[in-house]
Amino acid sequence: MEEQQNENQLNIELSEEIAEGIFSNLAIITHSNTEFVLDFIRVMPGIPKAKVKSRIILTPEHAKRLLTALEDNLQKFEAINGRIKTQEEPPFPMGFGGPTAQA
Repeated sequence: MEEQQNENQLNIELSEEIAEGIFSNLAIITHSNTEFVLDFIRVMPGIPKAKVKSRIILTPEHAKRLLTALEDNLQKFEAINGRIKTQEEPPFPMGFGGPTAQA
């Protein structure tokens, strides 16, 4: 029975670069009939241009599994730390930039 467990075990490697992570404060999700695309973006106040920092492409089945895993982890987090408060509007205006010109 122990041999069977070893056969099903997955060895996951995490490089130092990937372990550092990438900060993202905006995600854009799009989909087709065969895939979901998650673009993670870092938006900086006062800078009108933002680059996609990471893109993850998932099958619809894996997207649903990700949603289920996120919901489960959020419930566990809130059970320990309290409810996460969210704002109705994004924390930064989507059309932000520098001062606007006036005539």
